[in-house]
Amino acid sequence: MSESRPLSIPLILGTTRKGRMSVHAARFIWGEVRKREGVKSELIDIAELKLPVDDAGEAVKDPHFSAAMEQADALIIVSPEYNHGFPGLLKHVLDSCLKEYIHKPAGVVGVSAGVFGGARMIENIQPILRELGLVSIFWDVNFGNVQNVFDQTGRLLDDAYVRRADKFIGELIWMAKVLRYGREQVPLK
Repeated sequence: MSESRPLSIPLILGTTRKGRMSVHAARFIWGEVRKREGVKSELIDIAELKLPVDDAGEAVKDPHFSAAMEQADALIIVSPEYNHGFPGLLKHVLDSCLKEYIHKPAGVVGVSAGVFGGARMIENIQPILRELGLVSIFWDVNFGNVQNVFDQTGRLLDDAYVRRADKFIGELIWMAKVLRYGREQVPLK
């Protein structure tokens, strides 16, 4: 593996709703990722992508998003849970790429106003990640009762999330290194 090239781990904020508390969780996780040596990251807010909704897949590909996924060694998806699932626009965005994801790890961060912290959303997105060619990591971060975890300005109110994020990011980085080595060194037969 090329140690001289930093790991690229973009974070996708997967909701477009106004007043979304997920933005606080995304900024917190993004800040923690950027503290890691040998890692570069960008926050991709799907609300800022200009994907048409009258077609799908390769036909609506956003060049910046596609390039970020091509360069990515891993990715993080931060999404709220809406009615036991994830936002449809997140699925639309993810479906705009295919080959860019193959054999890359993905970590999911769930957000909800309730106690489950997006666990049902995480459960529902797993088969989609697999179908896209992504490899799910073992750890998730769940922001339950998110309105009590961050204040209105986005300041973290519960330091336990620092430890949870550290464990999550540590596994994602390990998996990113292993799978990058595999993509670069082990031929697919």
